[in-house]
Amino acid sequence: MSDTLNLPAETRDRAGKGASRALRREGRVPAVIYGGNEEPLAIHVEEKELARQLGTGHFFNSIIEVEVGGKTFRTQPKDVAFHPVTDRPLHADFLRIAKGATVHVNVPVVFANEDASPGLKRGGVLNVVRHDLELVCDAEKIPHEIVIDVTGFDVGESIHASHVKLPAGVENAITDRDFTIATIAAPSALKSSEGDTAKTEGEGE
Repeated sequence: MSDTLNLPAETRDRAGKGASRALRREGRVPAVIYGGNEEPLAIHVEEKELARQLGTGHFFNSIIEVEVGGKTFRTQPKDVAFHPVTDRPLHADFLRIAKGATVHVNVPVVFANEDASPGLKRGGVLNVVRHDLELVCDAEKIPHEIVIDVTGFDVGESIHASHVKLPAGVENAITDRDFTIATIAAPSALKSSEGDTAKTEGEGE
């Protein structure tokens, strides 16, 4: 399940582009905490610490406890804007969450037992259509990842949402269709062989 990360912050006295640029020059990132039927709270956080937590790989599916002036806000990170060239974080948005609240999160998928897939053993290629799943779950039970077992899948077959066993209390946010997560594509050698056969048959005709 997800970790709880702690992020120290300070309130922002001034808003606007000029104030935000000044904060960034000091190694700080402007941010806002919103939601929970309360007024938005303008804050700023240390860029290095934010970058470190982003680097954990599970920042967006973790609970972030933002500490401001001796008070702690339980939040879910909703968005981080990055500089298009340097990739430095420019702004962050955090959503207040109450204890026991249900949240929507995108959780990465990983594939297991590839050696037990006939299609992959024959040289097939795992073509990943969705690298993460949109899930609904308790804020305290956000999974780090969803493991998908590819045992038995052969060339030409698809792995759909219905094939995935989700942890207890976790549900797909998309419920109107059995969407495709990955397919087992034919190996290029097999495609070439089939193509040559078709070409030969065509020439014979």
